[in-house]
Amino acid sequence: MTAIIFGANGQDGYYLKNLLEQEGCSVIGISRSAGFFIDITKYQDVSDLIKNKTPDYIFHLAANSTTRHDALFENHATISTGTLNILEAVKNFSPSTRVFISGSGLQFKNGNKPIKETDEFEARDAYSVSRIHSVYAARYYRSFGLKVYVGYFFNHDSPGRTERHMAKKITAAAKRIAEGSLEKLEIGDISVIKEWTYAGDVVKGIWTLINQDDVLEANIASGRGYSIEQWLEVCFTFIGKDWRQYVLLKNDFKAEYSQLVADPSLIFSLGWKPEVSFKQLAEMMMQ
Repeated sequence: MTAIIFGANGQDGYYLKNLLEQEGCSVIGISRSAGFFIDITKYQDVSDLIKNKTPDYIFHLAANSTTRHDALFENHATISTGTLNILEAVKNFSPSTRVFISGSGLQFKNGNKPIKETDEFEARDAYSVSRIHSVYAARYYRSFGLKVYVGYFFNHDSPGRTERHMAKKITAAAKRIAEGSLEKLEIGDISVIKEWTYAGDVVKGIWTLINQDDVLEANIASGRGYSIEQWLEVCFTFIGKDWRQYVLLKNDFKAEYSQLVADPSLIFSLGWKPEVSFKQLAEMMMQ
């Protein structure tokens, strides 16, 4: 079996590559920052690769994971145009390939209750615009008989995260403080509730989804919500300190949402559930 991962050098790409190799796949990892490089925004580059390799699987994970407006064109090119390039090339040169497109819980209308796959989309930021477009592209290309899957991701973390993500920002600061740093950690609204799922579990959900024929779109999520304050509490407990002494709250900060949690009952019905708990993830990242 052969698999192509676009975005192989990111957190999810790293764990997915390891899983696929364990499953006996020969993996071609595509990344801008390291490894084999193909420009996903250029159809000719993508089509040449797919025509030459005719892979069993393609996973499109490439993106700049930010909702900032200044990333609008970058994410349109990578997510939206990248999706079209992959699907058109698969249609023309490798129609039996199974394709996975990553989606996001952020692209749904958020009523501060568990989000279902069937909930209404909402283009609330530049990132969501690209994600929504890629889902409609996936649905369109299914009309040609292609097997195109969409997995909607909610917050998930691992030691491979960068400090621009809240979980890693907190664990990295806590470890420095444990070593004697006197820094203060600035955070906005610590009451925000979201998921803290382990990325290594999430890629197993991807693998579960793409290897069956009945469900084409599913939340790949735990459905378990915890606040940022709870993450602070568990991380600083590991170093024996009170987080309140090291955190400065931004009182003028307004969060994008008060809760971002999925209803994962559909993916659970396929036999997948996350294995690593909230506390185990914190311990893993603290180490």
